Amino acid sequence: MTNPSRYTARVTAQTENASRRQDGIEPLQDILAVARRLFTTIGYQKTTVAEIAAELGKSPAHVYRFFDSKRAINEAVAELLLSQIGDELEVIAAGNSPPPERLAAFLLALSELSERHFMTNSRVNDMVEDAMAESWGVCLRYIQRVEGLIRTIVEEGQTSGDFSVEDAAAGASCVKTTMVCFMHPTMMALSAEHARPEIEQVIAYALRGLGAKPGR
Repeated sequence: MTNPSRYTARVTAQTENASRRQDGIEPLQDILAVARRLFTTIGYQKTTVAEIAAELGKSPAHVYRFFDSKRAINEAVAELLLSQIGDELEVIAAGNSPPPERLAAFLLALSELSERHFMTNSRVNDMVEDAMAESWGVCLRYIQRVEGLIRTIVEEGQTSGDFSVEDAAAGASCVKTTMVCFMHPTMMALSAEHARPEIEQVIAYALRGLGAKPGR
């Protein structure tokens, strides 16, 4: 399993370059902190770079030294949020409980964290949706991380005999796919309007698909 990620290892190439251009005038993290607060209170669409700069007591030109557009700022803010969710999930994946129990806890946490961050605040939902739509890399990196953590648990279950699935990679991919309506903001919003199964039902289905032994 990989070591817990750090924000600087997962930001976009543009953000990494921006951090290297810093000259001590204003930490990059301060720009992102202000942007995140405004995006989640005023809304991404309504927030301007000028407003972000004003909150920092700087000119828009200062912000543009680090990011070439509001879209780039949103991408970095969204990736920071998704990275934080991934860090919480990684703690669960690294636990010592039996793989079936751990996977169930992981999937339940994935659903609960997604609900908390994406659905309780429509402005956060809009911010992440826009970032995912405009910058597929943000979405892809998050999905790959989640699937990788699931695969780690499945592989451990293979070794311990708790799972009988032959291909851990395929099994993890299938489990991740069953969770789309519980982890992707757009699909969460759409599926909530229809009769989607309860998360507990999805977890039980995933465990059966992996060949979890009864009672484990």
